[in-house]
Amino acid sequence: MGTALITGASSGLGLEYAWQLATAKHDLVLVARNAHRLELVADQLRQVAGVHVEVLAADLSDPEQLETVAERLRVGTITAQTTATEQFAGPRAPVGLLVNNAGYALNRPFVGGDVATELQSLDVLVRAVLVLSHAGAGQMVSRGRGAILNVSSVAALMAGGTYSAHKIWVRTFTESLAVELQGTGVTATVVAPGLTRTEFHARAQIDGSGYPELAWLNPNEVVTQSLNAVRRGQVLVTPSWRYQLATGTLRVLPRWAVRAIGSVGVHGGE
Repeated sequence: MGTALITGASSGLGLEYAWQLATAKHDLVLVARNAHRLELVADQLRQVAGVHVEVLAADLSDPEQLETVAERLRVGTITAQTTATEQFAGPRAPVGLLVNNAGYALNRPFVGGDVATELQSLDVLVRAVLVLSHAGAGQMVSRGRGAILNVSSVAALMAGGTYSAHKIWVRTFTESLAVELQGTGVTATVVAPGLTRTEFHARAQIDGSGYPELAWLNPNEVVTQSLNAVRRGQVLVTPSWRYQLATGTLRVLPRWAVRAIGSVGVHGGE
């Protein structure tokens, strides 16, 4: 069924993407910082789903480690100089689906904060998406098939610090990429989840206890709906009717009103 590369694959939505794709008999390349945790996940997937799983431990904020992941995505690129033998040489299959899921929230003020920490977040949430999408799209277009799925957030439409800024970039970038890819056999999809039951909020020390139960999404439904959107070639998907309604409301509200609620924030769960 092809090979999928997932960033942030050791937990949260990334882990759910891994399980759903493995169940659908996709081979996997799992990317995250924690090599030990990745190996445990990979072993479980191999045993339960019977698929081939590669582990690629990498900190996407590090340019050299990011380039290692990009090089994996370039495997299988067909050029004018590529022979039929070279197209299928080597043990690593070309990646047919790239899931740019890795990310985290800082939950701290920008003014007076550590700019190095902000730049590290920018590298993971923006630069890595750009670099990996470029590598993946180039390889996929050369072969005439493939898909890129980028994880944004409902927070992209809010004024919730640099996280919102990064996520609106992901959304706009993916829509622009989708336009450029028309007619190539390759698609680009962006998913914008709202509050999701993962480790995301605990890691950022965000207290989600004040949100009503109805506000929370299950990772299963977010991943299922986004993968279905990829299969349809849909560009933008917002899981659940309640966040579709929230998104519609945010679009029509005057920006001063959006800024007024910006301190509340609705972070998705990578």
